[in-house]
This record gives sequence, structure tokens and C-alpha cells, in this order.
Amino acid sequence: MSDSREQKIGVLYAVSAFGFWGLVPIYFKAVAHVTPLEILCHRVVWSVPLTALLITLGGGWPALRTALGDRKVLATLLLTATLVAGNWFIFIYAVNTDRVLQASLGYFINPLVNVLLGVIFLRERLRPFQVTAVILAAVGTLNLTFRAGQFPWIALTLAFSFGFYGLLRKTVQIESVNGLFVETCLVCPPAIACLLYLGARGKMAFGTVDATTTILLFLAGAVTTFPLVWFTSGARRLRYATVGLLQYMAPSLHFVLAVFLYREPFGGEQLVSFGFIWTALLIYAVDSHAAHRR
Repeated sequence: MSDSREQKIGVLYAVSAFGFWGLVPIYFKAVAHVTPLEILCHRVVWSVPLTALLITLGGGWPALRTALGDRKVLATLLLTATLVAGNWFIFIYAVNTDRVLQASLGYFINPLVNVLLGVIFLRERLRPFQVTAVILAAVGTLNLTFRAGQFPWIALTLAFSFGFYGLLRKTVQIESVNGLFVETCLVCPPAIACLLYLGARGKMAFGTVDATTTILLFLAGAVTTFPLVWFTSGARRLRYATVGLLQYMAPSLHFVLAVFLYREPFGGEQLVSFGFIWTALLIYAVDSHAAHRR
């Protein structure tokens, strides 16, 4: 297969992944009558058999057994499982409490948080334009906190939890779907226990509210797994810089949904804050592209 065809297929996969992640608030809005904790539990539980099926179809079990032969890998995946479960819960909570705009902000600043974590933990050196981008993002966040009177705890929690998740996953030699399978397996027992507790108390929506709710909760595993598979397939075919630019699709779509569909408040102070952060991202993207070309 030619390189140009591989690039086109890679772009299609990546756009599908980021586009799906960008529109996923629509799914969580559809189950907003279910508690975020139950939605999270279904997301974990139904991801386990689906990822197991994908591993079987891809013949990935030998590689998974090899990876889990290292206790450090398992210990690290326990940490990443905790981080990603927390990230999922906060995102679901944000959507279900009409704070999609904050979720958008979190994933806009996530690349800059990654840069900051690289400096702190990997001793990477910042280029001058990267320093400028981080400072502008910090100014935008502080403006939202002090002038708009809204401490963006949801945005910061999403950005830093996903940042630390990515940092730790960099240290683990395991394929994405295999890693997701292990992570969901590790948090599956408490998720099942939680669902059993909710069922015993008569507070579980699955199988009790209506058929549509039950089907949507059953699909939580697919909502979690398939975009990750598409992302992995796209990332393997594309340059890192291309993937880095395409990733802004998701928070951009979150922003559009929040402001134009869900009519969340977006006044002058929010515009100023997002302006700082969008400028920071533009500087960061241009600088990253130039560095990649060099």
C-alpha cells in the first residue's frame, strides 16, 4: 500500500476517533437521568468483554501475557486504571451537570499540561515559544478563576488526570487495546460491586427504567473502546505532529455543543480566557510543527 493511501486511511481513522470523542457528550446527555457513578460502572464492565473480543480477533493474547510478565507493568496499569476511571467520572459528571464548556477547556489545555509534566518529570527543556504558550494558558485559567469567579476545577482535573495518565502510559510497553483491557479488568470488581449495591437498593437504572436506557448503558463499552481502536489505527499511520493538530477536534466540538446546542453561559470573561488559551495552542501548534520539520 502506498504512503499516500496509508496517510489518507490514517486521517480517516484519526478524524473518526476525535470526531466521536467530540460528539460523545450527546451520548452522555441521553443518559443524564442515570447517576454518573452507574454510567462509569457500565463503561468499565462492558468494556472488558469487548476489548477481550478485539484482542482475540487480533491475536493479541501472547503479547499481553508477555507484557504482564513484568510486575512493574501491572503496578503502573493499576495507577493508570485509577486515573482514567477518575477522568471518565469527572467528564460524565461535567456533561450531566451542564458543564461541557469546562470539559472543553480541560482538553484544550491538556497538551500544554503534557508539556509542563514533561519538564517536571522527564526533564525536558522548553523552547521559548512553548514557555510563552504555557504562560498564556495559565493567564487564561487565572482570568477565569478571579475575574469570572469560576474556579475551573473540572477543566484542571480532566487536563491533569489525562496528562498523568499519558505520562505513565509512556513508560509501559503494551498496546493500547491490551492496556485498556487490563485497566478495565483491574477496576471491574469494584464496578460490579457498585452495580450490585445499587441494584440491591433499588437505585440501578439498567433494566429498570426503560429499554432505551438499558441499551444505551450496554453500549457504554463500545462508546469507550471503538474510538480508542480508531485512534490507535490512525496514530500508527500518521506523523505525531498531524495527530497533535487533529486532537483539537474533540474539545472544539465540545465547545460548539456547549455554546450552541446546550446554551451554556459564555460571556465576555469566558471569551477572554478561551482567547488566551486558543492563542497559546496556536503558538504551541506552530512551534511543534516547525520543530518537527527541523
